[in-house]
Amino acid sequence: MARRNIYQVGDPVLRQVSKPVTEFDDKLSQLIDDMIDTLIYADGAGLAAPQIGVPKRIFVATFDGGSTIIEAVNPVIVSAKGKRVAPEGCLSVPNTHEKVERPRHVVVHAFDRHGNPIVLKADNFPASCYCHEIDHLDGIIFTDKSIKPKKK
Repeated sequence: MARRNIYQVGDPVLRQVSKPVTEFDDKLSQLIDDMIDTLIYADGAGLAAPQIGVPKRIFVATFDGGSTIIEAVNPVIVSAKGKRVAPEGCLSVPNTHEKVERPRHVVVHAFDRHGNPIVLKADNFPASCYCHEIDHLDGIIFTDKSIKPKKK
């Protein structure tokens, strides 16, 4: 595995709509391994492929210090329920935390690195994380969705 550089806000790759993965091969597995290594090293919760300069529809996530890793290729949110407002941060937007409204519960259909279909069900923070990472795949950064305080 190798750690990759995390691209920062302002880099055009973060605003691209990512392309679907069509080949499930050793190259894809290596990319996912690199993403996991990068995510764990950066001490983040999630990382989308565009954040390392690869405009492909892939994200990885972890919520327990790396003992469980979620890998999602070509993820699609098929169900979203409820509402949750919470602060978010991003490895591509350092030292910034803003409140964002996300669904409280999501169901995501995706594929694993071998092309097998998977279903991810999540509530609260993991649901927000999945939405945040899928937004990256569509060129959306969390600050685009932040809830700004109303001026008095």
